[in-house]
Amino acid sequence: MGLTSALTTSLNGLALNEQTIDVIGNNIANAGTNGYKASNVLFQTQLSRTLSVGSRPTTGNGGTNPKQIGLGANSAAIVKDFTQGSITNSASPSDLAIQGDGFFIVSGSDGNVYTRAGNFNLSSEDSLVTPAGLRVQGYGVDEDFNLVTTQLTDIEIPLGDLTVAQQTRNVEISGAVLSTGSVSTQGTTLSSQDAFVNTAGGTVVGGDTASGTTLLTDLYKDGDTTALFNANDVITFTPRKGGRLLEPQTLAVTATTSLAELLTMMDQTLGIHSGGDVPTEGGSNPGITIDANGLIQVIGNRGSVNDISLTLGDFTKTDGTTSATVEIPFSKNQTADGESSITDFIVYDSLGQEVNVKLTTYLESRDSTSSTFRYFLESNDDSDADVVLANGSFVFDGVGEVSSGAIQQFSIDRNNTAAVSPMQINIDFSTLTGISTTSAGSAITLQSQDGSSPGSLSRFVIDETGVINGIFDNGIIRTLGQVVLARFSNPQGLLDNGNTTFLEGVSSGTPFLVTAGNFGAGTIRSGSIELSNTDIGRNLVDLIVSSTNYRGNARVIDSVQRLVDELLLLGR
Repeated sequence: MGLTSALTTSLNGLALNEQTIDVIGNNIANAGTNGYKASNVLFQTQLSRTLSVGSRPTTGNGGTNPKQIGLGANSAAIVKDFTQGSITNSASPSDLAIQGDGFFIVSGSDGNVYTRAGNFNLSSEDSLVTPAGLRVQGYGVDEDFNLVTTQLTDIEIPLGDLTVAQQTRNVEISGAVLSTGSVSTQGTTLSSQDAFVNTAGGTVVGGDTASGTTLLTDLYKDGDTTALFNANDVITFTPRKGGRLLEPQTLAVTATTSLAELLTMMDQTLGIHSGGDVPTEGGSNPGITIDANGLIQVIGNRGSVNDISLTLGDFTKTDGTTSATVEIPFSKNQTADGESSITDFIVYDSLGQEVNVKLTTYLESRDSTSSTFRYFLESNDDSDADVVLANGSFVFDGVGEVSSGAIQQFSIDRNNTAAVSPMQINIDFSTLTGISTTSAGSAITLQSQDGSSPGSLSRFVIDETGVINGIFDNGIIRTLGQVVLARFSNPQGLLDNGNTTFLEGVSSGTPFLVTAGNFGAGTIRSGSIELSNTDIGRNLVDLIVSSTNYRGNARVIDSVQRLVDELLLLGR
């Protein structure tokens, strides 16, 4: 029994040390495998053969200890070492490392599997994948780039394919205006040199004075017999304002087009602001009308940059074949005055289309402690015919700082452009100063605006919580998704699945999904990779020990074999 027991015990020892050497060999082989977790074999003794259980002490004997012969050892467990591996930097932002206990979730053929190896890359379908093509899982985003945290989905980063634009919502104006300049006292007033009637050969004296309801095909100069316009004419109006040529506007003449429509077109082209607290001229609101004497009256806004000029060549007409100048001369009765400034700037609608805006200001009033400037906003890109957007005022205190009206709002209609309409924009005058010099005068400019033209996704960054922020070549940053981690109550219960992945095991517990930085899952480092946690030095020492143990068991077997052979010889 003794030699047989020694033989079987040593044979068992051989198998056990072979298993240990296999585990050590696998550890060393994967010393260069990213995210690999080394394994260790734990030994435990087997049952012992009891020769005597011992005896208690008596008055004549001190007692004896048990006599037992062990029957060898077996493998109690092969455990994974889930301690943190070293983290090294990489050149790719898609490489990720976890500093903590979490696992990346990737989709396998039979469902989700889990890994610590974060050497990911982008597939041809823009998915974030492992080298084996398994798709990384996380939270996606909705059409407004808000995270959708109700379910996991494939993480996608469509570099070069995704295009976004950003609507302007905030505009900041900077510069300096001359608070000590000339306070505006008047706007432009002009009168047509000719009176207009509604009958061929008619006269104002004869009671044929034209009005807003007069049809353009029935519009004549006082005493003339030739109508100024015919049906199918297209009128083009090209005036000047503040010395600048304005964008031409047209009006198609039909049999029902009235003089009021022509006057409205002129008003909208000139961008005349009226109503509210906009100053009047002689009790009349700014605008364009025809008076009781058949004269067209033009009343403009104050500020020298808003001074209106109308010349003979400003009206032309064409019937599709020939073009001609419509002679409607005007006389200027007074010129707009007052310290003023102007700037043009671009904002963007929700589709990234450029929208041009013109801003003018003038010194409206001043007292012993403050000065008030009025502003006008206009845009030819407003979808209706009127270029007028908004007007208002802001006040400087005695030290040249804006004390009232710093932030105001205006809107731009974008109907029939497919963009969101209307655009609502905040305009901020708070960085303007009321301190300038007479030689410098007033000068304003666009400091900043938060919209942008369309841009393509050019790169991305992943923060420590796993949120993926896409950076577009127009400067916009949008959330593209979030990498989600999994935690297990017993990681030792996970099953190795190959490709440096693990399957949920019967004793691992179900995965607990968390975002990085929560519940001990750890944080994520982008542009980094977790290396294998194999300790080469320790494994080589363990290999020497296991090899020595193996040889020791082999020597026992050899000795038993020799003794058995001698016994057989004695028995012959």
